[in-house]
Amino acid sequence: MSAPETNVERQSRRHKPSLFGIGAAVLAAAVIGVVIWMLGDLSSEEQSTAAPVGQAAEQD
Repeated sequence: MSAPETNVERQSRRHKPSLFGIGAAVLAAAVIGVVIWMLGDLSSEEQSTAAPVGQAAEQD
């Protein structure tokens, strides 16, 4: 069954806030994902460049 009267202009006007909210949520999730990815990449670089504590004592 279809709706008896379909006013596409009115429906698009009513759905704008919902669509805006969905878009904002997707954008926020993408930004959070990129930040987490970059922080994880930075912490792995710091771990690979830092010498372990035990090796510094053995070299002296």
